Amino acid sequence: MKIAQYGIAIVVIHEIVNGLHGLAHIKIPAPLSLLQSSFVVLVIFLAAIIAAILLWTRFYRIGIWFLLNALIGSILVSTYIHLIAMSPAHISQVSWSGWGLLFYVTAILSLVIDGLGCWLYGQALKSIRQSQGILADGGIAQI
Repeated sequence: MKIAQYGIAIVVIHEIVNGLHGLAHIKIPAPLSLLQSSFVVLVIFLAAIIAAILLWTRFYRIGIWFLLNALIGSILVSTYIHLIAMSPAHISQVSWSGWGLLFYVTAILSLVIDGLGCWLYGQALKSIRQSQGILADGGIAQI
């Protein structure tokens, strides 16, 4: 149950921060390519929402994997778009004034939230694996 509650919290914050960041991208403007925009919509937004829903079902393990991969994808794409590829969305190309401040703050918050989510759900997977291993070992020891 806690896995689902934390998941909802992470996803809600993730969506708000990335939504505000997307707004800053539009207002600056710092456009993304069609491929980048598709990735943002499918992985960063939709996959995280689907994962949060799955966390409340009997398919919560799939939800954990889905969320973990969406957050990792978000970190990798954000790092590439803002720090590696020279484009209008590279941090060196955005002014700190106006919408640029929101752009910078949400870019950093996104990395922090997504990193926290990766750590949290990496720990959740580790915990699930260990509890399954303990159950399997206990069954063998009893035989």
